[in-house]
Amino acid sequence: MTHVLITGAAGSVGRMLRTRLAHHTLRLLDVAPVEDGPEDIRTADVTDLDALTAACAGVDAVVHLAGISSEGPWADILRVNIDGTRAVLEAARLAGVTRVILASSNHAVGFQERGDGDMPADVEARPDTYYGVSKAAMEALGKLYADRFGMTVTALRIGSCFPEPFNARSLATWLSPDDCGRLVEATLTTPLGGYRAVWGVSANTRRWWSLAAGEEIGYHPVDDAEAWADKVLAGQDEPDWSTEPDLVQVGGAFCRTPLGGRMH
Repeated sequence: MTHVLITGAAGSVGRMLRTRLAHHTLRLLDVAPVEDGPEDIRTADVTDLDALTAACAGVDAVVHLAGISSEGPWADILRVNIDGTRAVLEAARLAGVTRVILASSNHAVGFQERGDGDMPADVEARPDTYYGVSKAAMEALGKLYADRFGMTVTALRIGSCFPEPFNARSLATWLSPDDCGRLVEATLTTPLGGYRAVWGVSANTRRWWSLAAGEEIGYHPVDDAEAWADKVLAGQDEPDWSTEPDLVQVGGAFCRTPLGGRMH
């Protein structure tokens, strides 16, 4: 059993992990209200270094989920996603926590062409939005703290983490809630140190991304979005995966949204 701090615990992925990591001792932190439970619950802004350092005291690992989860104005993205990540890593360092898991995103590499199921997890950053830039910066900060301070930092380049896949693209990019739990569990227990990036994706038949980096740390996904393919594609022809704009580049529609705009 490990003592784990989860930032952004009130968010959708935080709620998924709360139940799936319940065998650990959890400390939950968010600026938004977190549903009452047996865990140690803290309320703090992710940029509050003093509060974060206090929250990191006595824990073995930090799972950093807090942040703006879509495109938004630069000032907001900078404060919450970039400054917030720096604060989390610095708080962990100050508190002597050596293992941090960062919720990065496929949008850090959104303008990469998707490939055919073997894109490595450490492919070069090509962000598609300010949001994507913040995730590329998150990864760079993770590398800095791993290299300079000897911390174990894993950046999870998450695809589409929802209860079910919901469109054609997500048949390739889906990360099931149960596989999300398996992925984070692997990052908490791997003996491998240093920095690494891992795709946050299930074992999807139409998957674009390699599972090799995840397998190295003991992540073995079970779920496959193909079980929902008939439902997702009902009433439409099979999409042309080589020409449709949202299926050619990793970031899909994010590659076309205005900078600083909101996804609809």
